[in-house]
Amino acid sequence: MINVIAIDDEPLALQLVTGYIEKTPSLKLIGSFDNPVDASDFLRDNHVDIIFLDIQMPDLSGIEFSRIIGKGPKIIFTTAFEKYAIEGYKLEVVDYLLKPFSYEEFLAAVNKAVRLIKLEDKALQKVEANDEFLFLKSDYKIKRINFNDILFIEGLKDYVKVHIQNNPRPLLSLSTLKQIETKLPAGKFMRVHRSFIVNLDKIDTIERSRIVFGKTYIPVSDQYKDKFQEFLDRNFL
Repeated sequence: MINVIAIDDEPLALQLVTGYIEKTPSLKLIGSFDNPVDASDFLRDNHVDIIFLDIQMPDLSGIEFSRIIGKGPKIIFTTAFEKYAIEGYKLEVVDYLLKPFSYEEFLAAVNKAVRLIKLEDKALQKVEANDEFLFLKSDYKIKRINFNDILFIEGLKDYVKVHIQNNPRPLLSLSTLKQIETKLPAGKFMRVHRSFIVNLDKIDTIERSRIVFGKTYIPVSDQYKDKFQEFLDRNFL
């Protein structure tokens, strides 16, 4: 499913594009905004694949907004003015829809964005598995994460939070624990709970069947308790 938001200060224009999004099975509308400032706050905590973005808006234009967020979500400009086309292409936006645009034009732009997203995902998948690092899509960037820096990984439905040593804010990525578990080196990481994978080298304290990472207590569930106990027995003095 492709996560999409729409930003437009004109209610009718916003209603049109959100209607198109909602009738397209492959898209999921996760937010609509009448100003870029609220959308910017939303982007900090949510994964967005495509943004339908009006250009002429008060306080902050769509062009200014696209410069601020940089590369990440695929941007499709929606505007009533042709004069911004050149500026849009300089910013490497996916497409430029002139209002009023048809559903057919809308779908053509969506398909172009989806093709680019799939190409990027395919490029990531080509990176061979190794025992040192992995590449992770987070905050609209592709980041290299060294395994030695990972404390633990937390699963949140279709997302994971990767908690990094000496990094106060975890990295949020659209993935599942099952998917990321296949990329982790065997013997270094262990799943101890339905929602947690821990770096065995980073375990310092265990308290009442809970692994302690600073102020975070990770429970070892019954399903994984025997396997975790084997690890402790092998390394117990």
